[in-house]
Amino acid sequence: MLKKLFISSVRINVLKVLLTHPNDQYHIRAIVRKVGAEINAVRRELSRLEDIGLLVKRRSSNRIYYRVNTNSTYYPDLLSLVSKDMGIGKIIVENAKKLGDIRFAMLSTGFIRGRESTVLDVDLFIVGKPDITLLKDFVDKAQEELGREINYSVMTLEEFNHRKRQNDQFINRALSQGRSMLIGDEEKFSNR
Repeated sequence: MLKKLFISSVRINVLKVLLTHPNDQYHIRAIVRKVGAEINAVRRELSRLEDIGLLVKRRSSNRIYYRVNTNSTYYPDLLSLVSKDMGIGKIIVENAKKLGDIRFAMLSTGFIRGRESTVLDVDLFIVGKPDITLLKDFVDKAQEELGREINYSVMTLEEFNHRKRQNDQFINRALSQGRSMLIGDEEKFSNR
């Protein structure tokens, strides 16, 4: 999907690496290895992303390191776009019809940024009546590729609306955390 929005596949791959690891900084050669592109193409894209304020550059001796500027105006929106084009987000978006009736699907921003979840966190929240067996298969596949657990929760639209009206603690936590909507309208999801 991002390839249709952005012309440069090198830029897309650089964004995927840097946006999803906001606490890490990378030397140019490390980025080159991760994205599998020519060093000059990576340098050109890093320069462009730095020019718009999305990246911060730091020199140390003769090395240059880059990290994402999480204060950039573009960061939240680009992170949300990237979440729909990789991992479990991509699987859910591409298989929405196969999964069945999904009214809302969201990924927590903390999960997208690589934060380890706790028992109280929900990484993936789905509202509707999806094919649970197929969803479990997709989550298992994504967990294996990711190398860590994905905490997910599924509930019907009726249960979701009822628990919102009841001021349910779990729902309040899901509604108050940063998120990327994979399916559904953010405003309808969060309205009481």
